[in-house]
Amino acid sequence: MSGRLIVSVSGIRNDTRELAAEFARELDGRGVALSLLVAPRLKDKYRLTQDEDTQDWLRSRRERGDAIVLHGYDQAATKRRRAEFATLPRHEARLRLMAADRVMEQTGLRTRTFAAPRWLASPGAVAALPEAGFRMLAGVSAIHDLESGSVVRGRVYGIGEGITAEPWWCRALVIGAGRTARRGGLVRLAVSAKQLGRSGPRQAMLDAVDLALYNGATPGVYEHVRRVHRAA
Repeated sequence: MSGRLIVSVSGIRNDTRELAAEFARELDGRGVALSLLVAPRLKDKYRLTQDEDTQDWLRSRRERGDAIVLHGYDQAATKRRRAEFATLPRHEARLRLMAADRVMEQTGLRTRTFAAPRWLASPGAVAALPEAGFRMLAGVSAIHDLESGSVVRGRVYGIGEGITAEPWWCRALVIGAGRTARRGGLVRLAVSAKQLGRSGPRQAMLDAVDLALYNGATPGVYEHVRRVHRAA
């Protein structure tokens, strides 16, 4: 049985966009589409609505086959060392999701797939997702179809966004990706765009992708596929 490979990039903004674009070109050459994790608001008063160049790039990448995934709403407003959706009650999570959804629709980047910052979503946030129109959740250890209730197990091997980028972890990430692919499992690689500016983490991600492909993993993205119910 062949495995699957999903590669995602987060933290895409005006000052990291070219790093993400260069990485995307590398993966284009390997036939691997990206899942682009997008947040309307980031630190240092960044607003996606005011960054038309990044909007254009994200839309162009989606046209090429990449997936857009909502990655929180306002990470800058979250307490230090706490992921935005990790402890939210249902009502507050729903308000943030709806606000983020409006921004994504306004910028032409609306999506029905959600991955919480640091991949951590509270029970309240999970319950609020369908109410806000979302159909898929990419969590830290599994991908959840919120319509059917099905779950595909597979942990995230990440660099950045709260996850260490030390050399020992980069090596472990490559080894883990290869081992999972050989077993026919789901290989989920995640990197923050900022870390792509460092040679070690960037090379580790490319090595992990290459090893997963060598071991037969089929590339894919985080996306919800609507099931068509046929009449009997």
